[in-house]
Amino acid sequence: MNDSNVIAEIQASSMRLNGISDFDTIIDSIGSSKYVLLGEASHGTSEFYRLRAELSKRLILEHGFTFIAVEGDFPSCFALNRYVKGDKNTPSTAKQAMKIFQRWPTWMWANEEIASFLEWMKVENSPRGSNRQVGFYGIDMYSLWESMDEIVKHLERIQAPELEDVKKAFSCFEPYGRNAQTYGLSATYMSEHCEDEVVKALLELRSHRQHDPSHPESTMALDLNAMVTLNAERYYRAMFHPGPESWNVRDTHMVKALERIMAFHGDNAKCIVWEHNTHIGDARFTDMIDEGMVNVGQLLRERHGTEEVFPIGFGTHRGTVIAGSEWGAPMQVMPVPNAQPGSWEDLMHRAGDFNQLLLFKDRDWSLDDPLPHRAIGVVYEPLDERGNYVPTIMHRRYDAFVFVEETQALRPIELARVEV
Repeated sequence: MNDSNVIAEIQASSMRLNGISDFDTIIDSIGSSKYVLLGEASHGTSEFYRLRAELSKRLILEHGFTFIAVEGDFPSCFALNRYVKGDKNTPSTAKQAMKIFQRWPTWMWANEEIASFLEWMKVENSPRGSNRQVGFYGIDMYSLWESMDEIVKHLERIQAPELEDVKKAFSCFEPYGRNAQTYGLSATYMSEHCEDEVVKALLELRSHRQHDPSHPESTMALDLNAMVTLNAERYYRAMFHPGPESWNVRDTHMVKALERIMAFHGDNAKCIVWEHNTHIGDARFTDMIDEGMVNVGQLLRERHGTEEVFPIGFGTHRGTVIAGSEWGAPMQVMPVPNAQPGSWEDLMHRAGDFNQLLLFKDRDWSLDDPLPHRAIGVVYEPLDERGNYVPTIMHRRYDAFVFVEETQALRPIELARVEV
């Protein structure tokens, strides 16, 4: 299919996006979906966060969605969950609560855009009964040590008899100095790992777990931290092996974590997921499938059906972004150059030099050829973008797509170093 045909089909099917009221078409199309997946083409773009927040507000207010689940660590995001639910033992502002985020890249969740949304959530939750308050949870699994800390704290609060056994099992990780890379290298090249100790400890926890009456969500939090501990250990062991295993461990974990939170909230629960397009857009309609990779969008569709899962992709033609030049490097405001010729973002731009909205679901689209679709990670090199494009059949990967012509970098908040 040549460029002119694609541009013509976009022009015939897209609508101009001027404001949040223009999302009515998407809101109506979501219908009875229980999983609404809101993507992003980068982890450092202000408009993606702000538009997801506005969409989420409408879904919460108009369709009774139960919680937000994000691509963030469970322990840190659970602190924000307690904040938006008015826990008296939390800081007085969202920005103060965000000091819990110390793991690079801190800007992903410690930013002005999220702070504003959390303050809205807290006000919205205030008059609601505890069983109707909207939650904010992290479903990622990088927090191996933090999740072990939270398990120990829970067992100490309830004076659990298995506390010392769990501490002993977790002590297997002490030689690695809370350094995941060191642990992964030792597990890979020296066959020194803590899998047996972790499995034994968590099986014991599952068979004897006790509720903490002072924390209504304590059992769910214990389960999630146990899942993180188990799967993060597996992830860090797989990280230094070639192939898709580490990626698949992570995305499978995020789906299981999401389903555990859904189960906690009951049969009528509905969730909004905020993650990168690479996670929420169905992997089967990208080149990921050739590498044996699965992702959240694919797994949710397979497990719950396309009628219950509604993924929305986001993209931009040009602008600025927050990212690092390498893993762990200081964050920078970087330019996002004009999209490469022939890419999806370039064709959207040529179809109309303005913000646009496309609804794919239940529409007769003929764009079955894969097109390059830009994906910017937390590590980015604007001068060499060739590896930042994923071949994608757009109308099968997503149910809708939000295109912002020119975007601006996310606004991180300043974080003082704290003990976590």
